Amino acid sequence: MNMTTGGMITGALLIGSRDVMEGPEFRAVDPTRGTTIEPAFTEAGPADVAQAAALAAAAFPAYRATTPEQRAGFLEAIATEIEAIGDALIERAAQETGLPPARLTGERGRTTGQLRLFASWVRAGGADEPRLDSPLPERKPLPRSDLRLRHIGIGPVAVFGASNFPLAFSVAGGDTAAALAAGCPVVVKGHPAHPGTSELVGRAIRKAVADAGLPEGVFSLLSGTSHGLGGALVADPRIAAVGFTGSRAGGLALVNIANSRPVPIPVYAEMSSINPVFLLPAALAARAEALGTGFIGSLTMGAGQFCTNPGLVIAIEGEGLDRFLASAGAAVQAAQAATMLTPGIAGAYARGVTALAQTGATEIARGGAEAGPNACRPALFVTDAAAFLAEPALSHEVFGASSLVIRCRDEAEMVDVARAVEGQLTATLHLEAADHPLAAQLLPVLEEKAGRILANGWPTGVEVCHAMVHGGPFPATSDPRSTSVGTLAIRRFLRPVCYQDLPEALLPAAVKRGNPLHLPRLLDGKIVSTPEPEAVK
Repeated sequence: MNMTTGGMITGALLIGSRDVMEGPEFRAVDPTRGTTIEPAFTEAGPADVAQAAALAAAAFPAYRATTPEQRAGFLEAIATEIEAIGDALIERAAQETGLPPARLTGERGRTTGQLRLFASWVRAGGADEPRLDSPLPERKPLPRSDLRLRHIGIGPVAVFGASNFPLAFSVAGGDTAAALAAGCPVVVKGHPAHPGTSELVGRAIRKAVADAGLPEGVFSLLSGTSHGLGGALVADPRIAAVGFTGSRAGGLALVNIANSRPVPIPVYAEMSSINPVFLLPAALAARAEALGTGFIGSLTMGAGQFCTNPGLVIAIEGEGLDRFLASAGAAVQAAQAATMLTPGIAGAYARGVTALAQTGATEIARGGAEAGPNACRPALFVTDAAAFLAEPALSHEVFGASSLVIRCRDEAEMVDVARAVEGQLTATLHLEAADHPLAAQLLPVLEEKAGRILANGWPTGVEVCHAMVHGGPFPATSDPRSTSVGTLAIRRFLRPVCYQDLPEALLPAAVKRGNPLHLPRLLDGKIVSTPEPEAVK
């Protein structure tokens, strides 16, 4: 047992209210030193998956019946408990990931902030989203019934923790926050790269569950290194939806398992994105050098381990692009190698950079010498549009601080490249007023390719708010209709139910005539919040 200030790490599975420590073991690795970290963690097996799923299914009826205020208070309590862990959480996360404490402190703030954002959204009716259409008994040729709609949680949700965000996309991250806000119990498959961090956060959630008097199955945390664990969780018939952030291969494997079930379920998988950046001619002419340094600052942030990292730059050849490449190349050479999250990720990065060179891309610059066993040397490559369009491998994601610049002969070729890229989380336009006609040609193409389109910025950094979309067409995600960041993410774990001519005594509170929950409701096409909408009789 390893005691830490503000939290306890035992290596146990957290299945409902029980600690389970029976089974094979694994250890976390300190990526900076390449050494293992104590204590040992328990590998979950099929019986553990079944027990966690059974508890979640048993908890679902009571948990989805909680009021918006109860659920909001629960989410806020989780945030408070995470903050109460204190420095122990940051210290353990830094040890397991190699990420600097300042970055992790900011990520903790994002984690607690999104929990509180979902709490406010639930209070505002964002989970129920009631819609009412008044009866029209005199309508000809047919009358209209009294129709009332609300949303309910879809059922127990399996959440897969991400490697690159040990807090904000992990145990209490956006997927968990959205599912709990929707009224769905959660079974988390913690990422094996940071199991101690996961356990600390998992215990905080479990304490909030107990303090709120909720059924123990509202939350469980399973740990393990095998792909079979995740597959068993998705295959369990009591799981109703999946939230995943990771590789394309991993996401598609889960999609296939979910689709092969007797009752298929949705898998919301965020998978692969190279986030193209278009440097339009007037912008290059005006600020090529500043664009070069800004681009490399975005590329190398966090060793490039962001899903929105700018892995592709598209520009028209000329003096402006030459200046950009000189500036970006110098910035890459000045950049130091940084520790990557795991040995596996570092190895994949090295293979990806080698593959770019082998497919004909020309290396412009490399960063400083490797420091430590799992370091990432930034890399910048260039090729022309014809080569890019002819070689699909050049569009493959390299997870880390590597990017490819595409030289286009003219505007038409730039648009051709835009049409050729796969689905993306983001697409960025750097432009001046003189570039607006070209941007107008690109925008309809990029709307079909990306979930978020930026102007004169860099894609790294995702604001957690109501209007954010962190999603996009395949292979960026498995479902382009959704987002994994922002309050709209709650819709992934909800489904609508319509009540037609139901007696008042049987109506759920969200759609009762007196509006006892005081929720904003869409009444005959207009938003109202009055306790007694006069139009409904």
